[in-house]
Amino acid sequence: MKFLFSFAVLIALIVNSLSGTVAARSAQAPTWEPSKKAWNHADKLLRKMSVEEKVGQLVHVGINARFANRESPFFKDLERHVVANKVGGIIFFGAPIYETTILANRMQALAKIPLLMSLDAETGIGMRFEDATNFPWAMAVAASGEPDFARRMGVITGREAKAIGIRHVYAPVLDVNNNAANPVINVRSFGEDPADVSRFGVAFAQGIQSQKVIATAKHFPGHGDTAVDSHRGLPIIDHSRESLERTELVPFRAAVAGGIASVMIAHIALPQIDGEEISPLANYRGGDAEAGAEIVKEKATIPATLSQKVQTGILRNDMGFKGLIVSDAMSMSGLTLYFTQEEAGVRAFLAGTDILEKPADVDAMLRGLAEAVRTGRIPMDRLDDSVRRQIAWKYEVGLFDERITPVDQIDTIVSGAETTKLTDEIATRALTLVKNNNGSIPLDRTKRIAVLGISNGFDGPLTMAALNGSLRAAGVRFMPAYVQENSTPEQIEAARQAVSGADVVVVGLYGRVRSGAKNSVGIPEGGAAILRNLISAGKTVIGVSFGNPYVLGSFPEMDSYLVAYGDMPSLQRAAGRGLTGQQDITGKLPISLPGLFPRGTGLQLSKK
Repeated sequence: MKFLFSFAVLIALIVNSLSGTVAARSAQAPTWEPSKKAWNHADKLLRKMSVEEKVGQLVHVGINARFANRESPFFKDLERHVVANKVGGIIFFGAPIYETTILANRMQALAKIPLLMSLDAETGIGMRFEDATNFPWAMAVAASGEPDFARRMGVITGREAKAIGIRHVYAPVLDVNNNAANPVINVRSFGEDPADVSRFGVAFAQGIQSQKVIATAKHFPGHGDTAVDSHRGLPIIDHSRESLERTELVPFRAAVAGGIASVMIAHIALPQIDGEEISPLANYRGGDAEAGAEIVKEKATIPATLSQKVQTGILRNDMGFKGLIVSDAMSMSGLTLYFTQEEAGVRAFLAGTDILEKPADVDAMLRGLAEAVRTGRIPMDRLDDSVRRQIAWKYEVGLFDERITPVDQIDTIVSGAETTKLTDEIATRALTLVKNNNGSIPLDRTKRIAVLGISNGFDGPLTMAALNGSLRAAGVRFMPAYVQENSTPEQIEAARQAVSGADVVVVGLYGRVRSGAKNSVGIPEGGAAILRNLISAGKTVIGVSFGNPYVLGSFPEMDSYLVAYGDMPSLQRAAGRGLTGQQDITGKLPISLPGLFPRGTGLQLSKK
């Protein structure tokens, strides 16, 4: 075992050196950790806490904030978790900004120990808040070739998160997306090269933490090489330790060396690391999958979320990580298929997790933890270790001095001119031209032009409003059409008729990452059929990917292919400018398109 361990570490060091990762440079960066004063405060408080209060700190509930009267069932239930269950924090999902901050303040005022508020903010706080500016996805940032964009994006993300009461950001994504069929990571990753993911990911994390907000490297030990969405099943990554060291673990080692304060554990099975076999529950009660999505049930091995070999063995002992370990959502089907909430919470905690995020049943998980402490299954020193660590970090980010967030400062900080400027800079530099047969980009305005949007969502034609607006602003006349996931046969036929008379058809491919969805990163068959017909009819077809860049593999005959990496308005506007020759196109693929184009492809096109 000692030989295998040493060999794995040696492989990692060699790979990091050869690939040029930032691990060595990041190791020289100042490490952010709780001060001696923070640890002393945690020790003092810990001595006064009951077992019930300690257990409560481990669980962080998930909510969509909204306006709620203080006597409403929604408010009362959340109040019960904070006051009676004594939970340690809240993770916020989609919600308006002011409602989120006000509700967070209400709960902070009720909590005996300050709550650690968290948020998925991979594209800034706009990822969850529609009333905030949304940065482009990580893959777009990497396509720009400029790591400083990631750092600046991190600074703004940390600043804006803090302004609304969030001190724990669940970003960056450090998964190496080396599987084109990945339905859940995709453009959320900085790419397929471990060195690039390391450079951009560490820069983003250090930007966040420069604002005294905790960044989180996710999804350890790497969710990139899977074709299963962990919201719908348990992905199995059958890699050896040596293979993991060459690819998946490289960015996480760089992040730990660079002072990352938090790491999120993924619901993925690694049979060559931990071979404990598990089977689906007979009475599976559901998880985070979208209604109608297929649930992937199969015999598997223990997920990393519950594996001591992965969390304590690799992350804590081998990598030397001393910060907070947080689980991925405990409500995801990759976990709930196999374990009850009571057992899942206990096993995740014993494996090394400090924060159990978003249980499907908060009360059940707390009961399981309390019972495990009572029977001695969870040793008191193990409980104290996690609670002490969490309290020290709460002190370090200033929650014991200032737990209430001033609401009147939000509109002076969030989504200001600096945020908008950076968003547009990234979008402009990210735009990547993969192929341009017959010079069909820029558009020939003497031709009859149609613009067809094909979406795997349910947002309606407004999905492509930014693209259409950008083209119209450039003076392009065109026939618009749109098809989405639930379009009726009549709507599909109307779209087909609308584009059939055009010479050139710009096809906006909105195959976006939709976690837990039955058609994540794909496009609906109704729209795909129209696209195939256009190609067969000899039309000039210009594909623009506003989501999954790999979709070209299904339609390689398209004349031109432009990759924007997401549907954010900034990216759609940039695509419109690129299509009309109003801006340079300079981006390069951070991933390869299997069988078609290698990583680094990017035709350089100057504006006219």
